Amino acid sequence: MRWRTTLAATLVVGVALGLGSVAFSSIVERSLVDGVTETAERDADTVASLLEGSGSTMLPELDDALVQLVDGAGVIVESSADADDWALPAAASPKRADVDGALYLLVTRPVTVAGADFELRLALPLRDALDSADTVRRLLAIAVPVLLVLLAAVIWFVVGRALTPVERIRARVEAIGPGDLDARVDVPPTGDEIARLAATMNRMLDRLDSAAAAQRRFISDASHELRSPLASIRQHAEVARDHPDRLTGVELADVVLAEGIRLQDLVDQLLVLAWLAETGGALARKPVDLDDLALGEARRLRDTTALTIDSSAVAAARVEGDERLLARVLRNLADNAARHAHSRVALAVGARGREVEVVVEDDGTGIPESDRGRVFERFVRLDEARARDTGGSGLGLSIVAEIVRAHGGRVSVGESALGGARFVVTLPG
Repeated sequence: MRWRTTLAATLVVGVALGLGSVAFSSIVERSLVDGVTETAERDADTVASLLEGSGSTMLPELDDALVQLVDGAGVIVESSADADDWALPAAASPKRADVDGALYLLVTRPVTVAGADFELRLALPLRDALDSADTVRRLLAIAVPVLLVLLAAVIWFVVGRALTPVERIRARVEAIGPGDLDARVDVPPTGDEIARLAATMNRMLDRLDSAAAAQRRFISDASHELRSPLASIRQHAEVARDHPDRLTGVELADVVLAEGIRLQDLVDQLLVLAWLAETGGALARKPVDLDDLALGEARRLRDTTALTIDSSAVAAARVEGDERLLARVLRNLADNAARHAHSRVALAVGARGREVEVVVEDDGTGIPESDRGRVFERFVRLDEARARDTGGSGLGLSIVAEIVRAHGGRVSVGESALGGARFVVTLPG
């Protein structure tokens, strides 16, 4: 970046200085030539006035000027001392003319002397003016490269000083490995873009540190959860092998089946969480009737439990989303309510302005207000023993929160009028 910035700036300034130098030298040359032209025309007017006033063809001597008086036949009648050896050319006035290998500026004037018509030709040398313009060009040819070198050095130094804090930040971040994500970049007290960059890098490191910590906790909790059913299956298998009189094959099969179902459910939920994390909430959206999903869950609970299921408050409501994931939201909330209810579960669905609201309530013991903020975290069980006995993995509500968040909605928990917990899911309509 330092090289590119220096090179680009130097090229831009070099082009500008080059064009400016050409324009400046052209203006200087034109100005000097215009000065010679003005002098030649003034001198020609003065000589013409003297000739016409005196009635004589005698020419005055002028410094550096070549003067000739030519009659109508082109014969030189009179010449100044410096113009005796050559004839000044006839030309439109004013015009540059080559006289004996030297460049002159020639002007002409018609004059009448003693009743005869003549042409006055006067030439001034352009050598001094052109030499001065050439001197300006040579000075610019030296000054511009020197100025560009100095400019490139200054830009190199300034950019280097400006990028030094960036390089320090880069080196610091480069040195941070997976095992020390708690390290941070020093934020300079300047309050400028570099300070904001350092603060941004620290916020990124905070997110990476939090994500790594969450991943470690998740792996630890998932390993523990997966180990539990496997240990149970192994324990019962060892008992059945070593003491066949204490555990029958049917009892062993029941244990293996129950723990296998629990293990399958846990793996399935882990895969859902991994998929949501991998896709970043990118969903295939289509119209989904939430009332149909809620009524389906009500029928399932009636068929599989002895609870009283109230679905009278389910009204027509449609959202845009992934039907499979939204069905899991209803399934997890319904299973959670059925797991904790004493005798009654209520489901409600309805439109609330531009949003759709899903409510699942139970008449269980509810959730203490101090625990409502953490109930959606992974592997959180507020009643550890009962959750294990009833097959809870501590992932159901965290999956609900992730799916709802991916759909642009929100989920909350409060106290139900039935006495237990009241979960409210709000989704864009």
